[in-house]
Amino acid sequence: MKLLAQRQFRRVLLIKPSSLGDVLHAVPVLWAVRRRYPRARISWLVASPFAPLIENHPALDEVILFDRAEYGRVGRSPAVTADFIRFVADLRRRRFDLVIDLQGLIRSGFLAWASGAAVRIGFGQAREFAWAFYTHRIPPIRGEAHAVDRNFRVCELLGYEGTAIDLSIPVRPEARESLRAKLAELGLQPGSEYLAVAPGARWETKRWPPEHFAAAIDAVHDRVGGRAVLLGSPAERPLCDRVADLARSRPLNLAGKTSLTELVAAVDGARVALSNDSGTKDVAVALGKPIVTVFGPTNPLRTSPYGRRGDLFQARLDCSPCYLRKFSRCRYDHRCMREVSPLPVAERLIYLWCREIRYNVALARNPDLATTASR
Repeated sequence: MKLLAQRQFRRVLLIKPSSLGDVLHAVPVLWAVRRRYPRARISWLVASPFAPLIENHPALDEVILFDRAEYGRVGRSPAVTADFIRFVADLRRRRFDLVIDLQGLIRSGFLAWASGAAVRIGFGQAREFAWAFYTHRIPPIRGEAHAVDRNFRVCELLGYEGTAIDLSIPVRPEARESLRAKLAELGLQPGSEYLAVAPGARWETKRWPPEHFAAAIDAVHDRVGGRAVLLGSPAERPLCDRVADLARSRPLNLAGKTSLTELVAAVDGARVALSNDSGTKDVAVALGKPIVTVFGPTNPLRTSPYGRRGDLFQARLDCSPCYLRKFSRCRYDHRCMREVSPLPVAERLIYLWCREIRYNVALARNPDLATTASR
């Protein structure tokens, strides 16, 4: 391992195709690799829907698009199989000398091996026997660990474990402009403060009830006057419509109307944010925005807002975490989410809202605070 730490790599490939939160959990490795090898050409293999998240990242030289849905038909479609073979051949022509696979599945492990890189790093406990494709394996952490810390263990193998964890991502100026126009169309004028709210999640069991979201939104509006802006995918539009119908404070509904980069801009422009255990919380953390998160069937030790455990709400039940994805499989009528009351969530949001205002007032008086706060 010492010899590996002494090596200098010129062409580096990170493999982390999806999902939104998982990609953001891998960003600290990108920053660390850039700082360790400042002259290297660093590429990232990512699924097409998530590419906009990292395309303009200052630590990255190249994004390699991976069509996961299309390549899922390899072996069943001759055309797709031929295209995948060409993709692998192109990957090999890039002559990577270091590949870091943070996905840890058979397909990502195979792509690491097929790249021809002499050094291929992945998790020692990778699923689907993906570990067999690696030359060096990241040792497991005993007990539960956050995904960010788990990914960052690659730094131990490469000899720079003392590097600080940096989760930051850029916000595209054009996304800010287009978002501003969309908010103005809904009646929110430039400069107005708002609460970003993401009621959706991929698992239905990770969704706080719409009536709870509505109650929290109204409580925040009653105290500080801030409007809520609902965010989500097109598939989450009905859920956001339901929250909007239940809330008397008339939240603005942008669900299904924003690109990924505009969602990032929306979170960046908010005073505070509220979400379930979904990728939106990780966007907020990457942008340094205050975020309150409601957890239910998943384990905060693995995927909590990194470094923000105090802004997390969860019912303390013996059956949690259960990792069940469907309501029909839960024997307790989804108590883990229903029993998280809107009142304490709203109180925390109000506290964070007012704290940010106080900080910004102090910052206007003393700009040096920004430097102090970043340390």
